[in-house]
Amino acid sequence: MNKNKNVLILGASGDIGNAIAVELSSQGYNLILHYHKNKHTIDKLHYVLREDAILQTVQANLANRDAVHELCETVAYHVDVIVFVSGTAHYGLFQDASEAEMDEMLHLHVKAPWLITNYFLPRMIQEQRGHIILITSIWGNIGASNEVMYSSVKGAQNSFVKALAKEVGLSGISVNAVSPGFIDTKMNEHLLQAEKSEIISHIPVNRAGLTSDVAHAVRFLLDERSSYIQGEIINITGGWF
Repeated sequence: MNKNKNVLILGASGDIGNAIAVELSSQGYNLILHYHKNKHTIDKLHYVLREDAILQTVQANLANRDAVHELCETVAYHVDVIVFVSGTAHYGLFQDASEAEMDEMLHLHVKAPWLITNYFLPRMIQEQRGHIILITSIWGNIGASNEVMYSSVKGAQNSFVKALAKEVGLSGISVNAVSPGFIDTKMNEHLLQAEKSEIISHIPVNRAGLTSDVAHAVRFLLDERSSYIQGEIINITGGWF
């Protein structure tokens, strides 16, 4: 079991973040759970997870620089694992995007992971152990029309993973990403049922992905037997694209 390992989950209140919290709790990890607005979903986890699983909950808007710094300083426990799940999609024509929306997407998906990793990485290097996992997106690799900014920042996350993995591998730190395709979450609620069915018809396994599919991949990457996996972007897509 992993009772001595503490995991900071950024975006634990989302569907995928919740699933990761449940999966890792079942494996004995201790959890530090971040959320922005959905405190009620964090409160529910107290009734779902094992009694001693949650060490701390932290609220912060990761699109705000000062809030990110405050989050780092508020975490009261050492951090062995960081899982970045927090983020939001942006739908619409790129030509209609405002500079404020651009700045928010960049800070939330790119600068916040930079700042948080930068804060906790020195201790990981000192201890010669640690895991950093980003939940990116298939769009970060192939791009998506009407999601240009989201595709761009997810692509940046993929590059961050590949580059940092090379820099810290000798220090015993693993850095990888899980890249979901079409997952059954609230993020896809804007789609009509006919649109969802059309997408699923193009997925070779003929179903939408589950949040548990993503959570299992995170658990796999944290397994000591996965220690030779470094700088990888693991696609969880059902063969889509």
